[in-house]
Amino acid sequence: MQKLLIVGCGDIARRILPRLRGHYRVFALLRDPSQRAFWREHGASPVLADLDQPDSLQRIAGLADIILYLAPPAAADKCRRVTGDGRDTRTSALLAALARGWSLPQRIVYISTTGVYGDCDGDLIDETHALRPATARACRRVDAERQLRAFGRRGVVVSILRAPGIYAADRLPIERLRKGIPALYAPDDVYTNHIHADDLAMLTCAAVRYGRNNRTYNATDDSQIKMGDYFDLVADGFGLPRAPRLSRREAEERLSPLQFSFMSESRRLLNQRIKQELRVKLRYARVEDGVAAARIERKNWCS
Repeated sequence: MQKLLIVGCGDIARRILPRLRGHYRVFALLRDPSQRAFWREHGASPVLADLDQPDSLQRIAGLADIILYLAPPAAADKCRRVTGDGRDTRTSALLAALARGWSLPQRIVYISTTGVYGDCDGDLIDETHALRPATARACRRVDAERQLRAFGRRGVVVSILRAPGIYAADRLPIERLRKGIPALYAPDDVYTNHIHADDLAMLTCAAVRYGRNNRTYNATDDSQIKMGDYFDLVADGFGLPRAPRLSRREAEERLSPLQFSFMSESRRLLNQRIKQELRVKLRYARVEDGVAAARIERKNWCS
């Protein structure tokens, strides 16, 4: 049985885990010792280490045949303190540790972000589109992809899933709507892209089986929806007031830089590659389907 190491043990990893049991011997890299019980109970062997502490990663050298790399880059201030240039230090530390093993892993699947494309003025784009990251976090993702591609030239199959906004029953903008945080008027609004967390978990497992080397995949659903319309969809589905609308100028004045940054990029993503090469059929092909299912799921929580 092949050994598989999960690096980044958050929500997506927990959704992936049931799909792995019985097929792989699973290890989970954890920096919080209190999480060990959960992963043991669900059939994984915990490995205590921290991507921000490279010396702690010695145990993973040669440990696994397959790496699921789901962790985000380090915060910008931490990267700058270490490298001075905003490079993704977590990926550097991980790959350095893997390179010290008596053998390299056979495969790495990495979840990146569609933010690497930057603003595309609402155009339809596929994975061949130029990368124009406009934020520090997206630049760190580009750097992570670059490092992983170089590692892939050493005989390791590296597949990169570029994920857009991830949603699920417990990952909806409910609090944003309750707080009345504004959206943009339709003429100023941006196209956003989405993937249900369960579908992203499925895509990750499909990439383990079918992903090609140094290949990127837009891990997105079929929707083409603007941000404000998505907020309206959730508001209407859960009986909440719709978000007030502002012009772009008003939003830039009233919202935080982080909030406004998500309103500064517009793109529509093509996803034929995941269907053809990863052989998947999305459970929630449209965001409307996923939000409707989330409404039923949240009702069941209260029953």
